[in-house]
Amino acid sequence: MLKNKTALITGAGRGIGATIATRFASEGATVIVADIASDPAQEVADSINSNGGKAEAACLDVTNKDQVAELISNLVKRYDRLDILINNAGITRDSLAMRMSEEAWDQVITVNLKGTWIPSQAVIRPMRKRKWGRIVNTASIAALGNVGQANYSASKGGVISLTRTLALELARSGITVNCIAPGAIMTPMLEEISEDMRKQYLERIPVRRFGTPNDVASAHLFFCSDLAEYITGQVLFVDGGLGVGM
Repeated sequence: MLKNKTALITGAGRGIGATIATRFASEGATVIVADIASDPAQEVADSINSNGGKAEAACLDVTNKDQVAELISNLVKRYDRLDILINNAGITRDSLAMRMSEEAWDQVITVNLKGTWIPSQAVIRPMRKRKWGRIVNTASIAALGNVGQANYSASKGGVISLTRTLALELARSGITVNCIAPGAIMTPMLEEISEDMRKQYLERIPVRRFGTPNDVASAHLFFCSDLAEYITGQVLFVDGGLGVGM
């Protein structure tokens, strides 16, 4: 489905990002596994290569404009193209709004929102040159509002607005821009909460199971394929129906 495509995936050293990278490689893409932590990124890339895929690791701070520009410039020189950008990198710094520090607010907004904007801006020119591109951003069901996540919810709401605006600006250039909003996905973060809290959360999900990273990867694969060539500016909630009740 992605044969001969080159895909840059941020925050791909673990969790959902690593699964997206592995899935894309299995569909024929050459994958750049980018993460601020170089060792996990290298491990994911090595795993992909050892299983017959094509991948390379890149240490990347998505909030550093010069670093992002240099990586993308080098990739375009090496591969003569950059077809897909998956903006997956993100952090949480949870706290009730009345107790949240300015530092926690700034960190989350910077990584989650600015860290989506910078790579997106950097890939526009090479994608426009080929008149084809796919940008998929990562929001969250928390964009609808969530107690203790004022910073995170605001950042993800901003990602949705950014997605819609970029979609309008880039539509005539052959570039689609869409957004995935995961719900409760079984990642190390979810596994860290107590079993009682997980049970309470599970009761709120209509399909009565937590999502898997592969559920999210499937949505990314769809948006990046030719099947979605007439779809842009959309937000797809991968949440087992949780957001419907919200």
